[in-house]
Amino acid sequence: MSYILSQRSNGCIFCEKPRENKDKENYILSRDKHGFAILNAFPYNNGHLMIAPYRHVPNIEDLSDEEFLSIFSLLKRWVEVIKMELKPDGFNIGMNIGKAAGAGIEGHIHIHVVPRWIGDVNFMPVISETKVISEHLDVTYEKLVAGWRRMEGCRGRDRTKP
Repeated sequence: MSYILSQRSNGCIFCEKPRENKDKENYILSRDKHGFAILNAFPYNNGHLMIAPYRHVPNIEDLSDEEFLSIFSLLKRWVEVIKMELKPDGFNIGMNIGKAAGAGIEGHIHIHVVPRWIGDVNFMPVISETKVISEHLDVTYEKLVAGWRRMEGCRGRDRTKP
């Protein structure tokens, strides 16, 4: 509720949030040289995160090779962490590029990662256009960051620091 009632900027969250260096408050889960992962503040499901490059670009073809490899490497590793920590039955993974495709933030390309469980849709969206999230974002954040640290520690690298 505090997020909903807070003053929000009309700027780009994918540009602003990483610059604030308040990763926990902004739900930034991890960073690397060219991109980062952030929990969606209005998730479709628990664990719904987004992966974006730091650079403000609207199209996939605008990404440098390094940015492309960065965000898709983050995608691969975050799917692994979510599987380990949240045990979903599947995923919806995608990019909405352009207004016609449903992009909420048109100017900054990003990948949505939405964990899915069998039976995760109930009557609430049908009856009242309301989605019920069963776990607070802070709890999901802590769970996923801990999983990231364990996974990255096993790989001999820690990319949790900006």
